Amino acid sequence: MTDSPQAEPSAATRPLDTLVLHRTDNGVSWITLNRPEAMNAVTWDQRERVIALLAAASADPAVRAVVITATGRGFCAGADLRGAPATGSAPTARGERVAGDVARMIRLGAQRLITAVLDCEKPVIAAVNGTAAGIGAHLALACDLVVAAESARFIEVFVRRGLVPDGGGAYLLPRLVGPQRAKELIFFGDGVPAAEAQRLGLVNRVVPDGELEAGAREWAERLAQGPTRAIALAKQLVNASLDGDRAAALAAEATAQEINMTTADAAEGVASFVERRTPKYLGR
Repeated sequence: MTDSPQAEPSAATRPLDTLVLHRTDNGVSWITLNRPEAMNAVTWDQRERVIALLAAASADPAVRAVVITATGRGFCAGADLRGAPATGSAPTARGERVAGDVARMIRLGAQRLITAVLDCEKPVIAAVNGTAAGIGAHLALACDLVVAAESARFIEVFVRRGLVPDGGGAYLLPRLVGPQRAKELIFFGDGVPAAEAQRLGLVNRVVPDGELEAGAREWAERLAQGPTRAIALAKQLVNASLDGDRAAALAAEATAQEINMTTADAAEGVASFVERRTPKYLGR
C-alpha cells in the first residue's frame, strides 16, 4: 500500500498497452512498466495487465523466459493510491470501510501480483533501472534473478507511512537476507543502493546504467535456450524449499524428476552427453 507523490491521475486516460509495454523477442517476454512521469507507481489496470502477461507467458511454449523492467529513472515507486488502488480490487460505490475490506484489498491486489511472479512457469528476471520502493521492491525481489543498474536502490518504504509491509515483503525478505537483516530493512526503511543490495543478497548482478538491458538480455536469452520445463520444476522446488520439512522437499524433488524425465529436453540432454555434443533444447 505504498504511495508515490509523483503519481498522475491522467494514467486513466492512456491506453493500457502504453502503460505496460510488451514484446516477445528470441523467446523472451519483455514486460515494461511505462509511467516514467510517476516513477512507475503501479495502477490497478497496470497490475492486472502484468498478471495477465505472466499467465500468458506460462501458457505459451514460445515464451521461455520473462524480463520485468521499466522506463525512466524509477523501476516502481510503489502503488499509485491516487487512482484505482493497485493493492486491491476495483473501487466500489460503497463509501464506508468495514472489517475485512483491507485484508481483501491486499489479498486480491498486491499479493496476487507477487504470487503471479512466484508462480510463473518461466524464469523471471527483474531488470531494475532505478528506485524500487514498497510493492515495487517486492515485485523485483519476487523475481528469480535480479539485475540492477548502478543507480538503482531498494526501499522498504512502508514504515515511513506508518504501514505494515504488504505484497509478501515479510515473506520474501527473510528468505533472501535472514530475519535480522529483514527487520533492519523493514524497521528503518532506509534506501539500499544497488551495490549494497548485491552484498546483502537482494541482487544477483549490478551493471552500469547504460548496460542494464544488455545484461538482462544476456541472462534471459541464455535461459530461453535452456531446458524450460526442467527450469520451471527447479524453480518450484527452490521456492517451496523453505516452507516445508525435509521429507516434503525430497518427495517434491522425486516427483519433479519423474515429471521432467518425460520431457523431450531431458532426453536431448542425456543423448547429447552420450554423443559428446552441445544439447539443443526446445523447451518441451
